[in-house]
Amino acid sequence: MTLLQAVLMGIIQGLTEFLPVSSSGHLALFKILFHVETDTGMLFDVLLHVGTLIAICAVYYKDIVRLFVEGICIVRDVLINFAALIKNLFLSIRDRGKDHVDYSPYRRIVNSSYRKFVVLILVSTIPTGIIGFVGKDVVEQASELLIVPGICLIATAILLFIADRCKGGDKLPKDITYTNAFVVGIAQGVATLPGLSRSGTTITACLLSGFNRKFAVKYSFIMSIPAILGAMVLELKDFADLSVSGMDITCYIVGMVIAAVIGYICIKTMLVIVRNRKFRIFAIYCLIVGLLSIGGFFYTL
Repeated sequence: MTLLQAVLMGIIQGLTEFLPVSSSGHLALFKILFHVETDTGMLFDVLLHVGTLIAICAVYYKDIVRLFVEGICIVRDVLINFAALIKNLFLSIRDRGKDHVDYSPYRRIVNSSYRKFVVLILVSTIPTGIIGFVGKDVVEQASELLIVPGICLIATAILLFIADRCKGGDKLPKDITYTNAFVVGIAQGVATLPGLSRSGTTITACLLSGFNRKFAVKYSFIMSIPAILGAMVLELKDFADLSVSGMDITCYIVGMVIAAVIGYICIKTMLVIVRNRKFRIFAIYCLIVGLLSIGGFFYTL
């Protein structure tokens, strides 16, 4: 892989991760059409996603810090409740038969909107993680076939047409059910297929579940953080066995930084797109690129 290819792929990742046109699909098409070989499997793709993760953290840093703090508090309260449970079990055995036993009280775990937000993200991450882990090899193989991104881009176009006509709702964390979160997590897991837009798929799932439109964007982007970190761990655990040159490392870093900068701009753009319901142009674009990809596949047979 050359430095120019790394730069171009960083731009593609930054543009297409947050605009609903599928970053994985465009990266797969770019690699196929220009015969890009990274020699490190999906590592470069994961690092590009880390770049866009940095963009998410830059835009939503206040929310992410608050979610992190509340997450730690949830763990603390769970441990306190567990200690109280052990103590109460001991007291119930020791003081059996007494009229009054001084049991320790339990803390309410989900006692604010941000704590509910944390739990919703965790619930969404479960199906995403399972689908991503089980389907990792399938996704890698699908990325090498021109027809798969083509079909998935057409599916993305259909989802975007649905999102364009969907009124959405007014659900915020306190109103969102854990079933809603699980369904959105499934959508994110399926969207690992090249050509299925992660943001387009998850935002459509959120809107169909009645999420507030602005919160649907925030939820879609923030819920991607555990998924990206999980994918990075899966790839980096084999990093010691990979042969990576100094030039490769330079290309990877440059691509990641460019993806972060372009991604930051595109998140801001996406907020406007969702608010004004302007998915149609992206749906048409995905439909055209998908049909061209399928046509190209059969042309090269």
